[in-house]
Amino acid sequence: MRQEEFNQLIGYRLKEVQSLLRSRMEETLRPLGITVAQYVCLEILKSTPGASNAELARQAFVTRQTMNTLLRGLQERGLIERATHATKGRALPTMLTPQGEQMLAQATGRIREIEQQMVGGLSDTQRQELWDLLTACIEGIK
Repeated sequence: MRQEEFNQLIGYRLKEVQSLLRSRMEETLRPLGITVAQYVCLEILKSTPGASNAELARQAFVTRQTMNTLLRGLQERGLIERATHATKGRALPTMLTPQGEQMLAQATGRIREIEQQMVGGLSDTQRQELWDLLTACIEGIK
């Protein structure tokens, strides 16, 4: 396959967008002292308070072991609280602390700015079309 053909592959283009977006997100979160993975974890906990390690890992697209490491780091910084005893089964529910909520608010503002830069040249209709097309791609590959 020639380079120009490779560059026209949709998967390659998606990976390029993902790579640039992740790089910009890491850059903007670095001054806050958190990574993209930690930010994602905080976002999930905001929308799913009390989520277990396994639930968080599934939603963040990481392994349970990786999530456990992330959670330990967030807990040491006082951004989350983990129950010492499971309320059901073996799962330990995890919650944001007030400091975690503050960190998330700061991080979210920074991330939204990057997202706006990424899609700022698109109309509302184009943004919806992009969303719909990406959703169709996800469904097509499941």
